[in-house]
Amino acid sequence: METLLRILDWPMPKPEMYGWFHQLWLMIPFFAAWLLCRMYHHSPRPQAFVRQVVFRTAVLVAVLELLHQINYNLIWQDGALRLDMQWYAFPFQFCTTPMYAGLLTGVFKKGRVHDALCAYLATYAVFAGLAVMLYPNTIFTGTIITNIHGMVCHASMLTMGIFLYYTGHVKAERRTLLRAIPVFSVFVMMAMVMNEIAYRAGLMDMGHTFNMFFISPHCEPSLPVYSTVQAHVAYPWCLLIYISVFTLAAYLMLLFAMSIVHAARNRRPHHPLPA
Repeated sequence: METLLRILDWPMPKPEMYGWFHQLWLMIPFFAAWLLCRMYHHSPRPQAFVRQVVFRTAVLVAVLELLHQINYNLIWQDGALRLDMQWYAFPFQFCTTPMYAGLLTGVFKKGRVHDALCAYLATYAVFAGLAVMLYPNTIFTGTIITNIHGMVCHASMLTMGIFLYYTGHVKAERRTLLRAIPVFSVFVMMAMVMNEIAYRAGLMDMGHTFNMFFISPHCEPSLPVYSTVQAHVAYPWCLLIYISVFTLAAYLMLLFAMSIVHAARNRRPHHPLPA
């Protein structure tokens, strides 16, 4: 176990914004999407292939998240393994919810719930992935596993969004957002409940930070831009602004996808994209 912890804590120079590491990972999601789309056309069972890709991508992210959590919370001290929970890194932030949504697509067969989860992956998750991929400075560290985990996690959100729209598994239409909103709402409510439980359990009194989705009224504002709103607006209205802004961003991602699909169909009328 000591060897594993040493490997997981392997250092690297902290990547620079738009340095070689960042630029490489800006290209990877689009290359991965192109490759998956080609494989889709050669698959004997296209829709089953899509479901497998979404689920297996979530499994990959979950494995990296597990290694990330081991690196954060387990330490080898005086010849023994010790748990030192870093509650601020608990894996239930906005950017980790696509992992849970992707895993759930493997549980639910094609239908209303499955479609809602995929709609979430093609809207809210795309915004989360794009935002961090364009400005990853807050997740870059001096540890290899943390940087790889962060890049795979967020790059895969872009890849899945492109792939789901291209294959037609998620339709580029306004109703897609209506399917995604309930999933986002459930995740927000779960974050609120977890934040309240952590507060009542006394984690803050013990010096820990537990602020899922960065919306806890019991923690200092820390999310860029939104923290300014938190400092000046009453909590219920602040939460409403949070939900509205994230939903607007998800809608903009959908509108962009709709414009791309529409342009592609007009350019190649005899070879339309999957409906």
